Amino acid sequence: MRRTNSNLMLCSMVFVTCLVTANCVTAKTVQTGIPFAGSTILIPSAVICYALTFLATDVIGEVWGAKEAGTTVRWGFVCQVISSLLILVAQALPAADDAMQASFEMLLGQNGIFVLGSMVGYLCSQSWDVYVFHRIRNWFRTRDPKGFARHRWVWNNASTMTSQAIDTVLFIGIAFGVGYGWLFDAAMRPTLLGMMVGQYLIKFVIAALDTPFFYLLTRKDRTGEKGAEA
Repeated sequence: MRRTNSNLMLCSMVFVTCLVTANCVTAKTVQTGIPFAGSTILIPSAVICYALTFLATDVIGEVWGAKEAGTTVRWGFVCQVISSLLILVAQALPAADDAMQASFEMLLGQNGIFVLGSMVGYLCSQSWDVYVFHRIRNWFRTRDPKGFARHRWVWNNASTMTSQAIDTVLFIGIAFGVGYGWLFDAAMRPTLLGMMVGQYLIKFVIAALDTPFFYLLTRKDRTGEKGAEA
């Protein structure tokens, strides 16, 4: 991908689109059928959308640099807040009938503790992703300035996989552990832990699968340019 303003705008738009879509569809829980800890793994349907946000910031970081990736994360948070507020306004408007309102609230209703968990998980995981991505990338670059780019899979996977762990623990811990009180209920703690581990395993696999796409999108990276080195 060429380091142009139009391509940067495209990547940023994909990032925000996936982020906002993830918030809208996360209420649907998907039954994977994969057995784990005496049950089966349940994941939010937003798992694919949210995984794409990490791919987008990794591509931005690789081609345009850490500064642009960090800016995308910060503006993404602003867009997430705006989206939540607009949904709250729509939720408060009088519906044509009660069934329509109930369906709307079931799909898009804003649960305060879930929104808090989502916001905290987003800020911490995405900020960590950008930080770790460039720390590892710069470490390789100082040791092999000419050939370091062939190791792109290392910082791509290391940053995304650890970030997904942070997001999973924070979101589930806040939303279910605190919101539903599972953290304070000895009988529900195994369920809480199983949900965290199970969902993370799925996210881990998805993170590994995005590596070929990361290579494809960064294959024309101009590593000698200032933005790519940042």
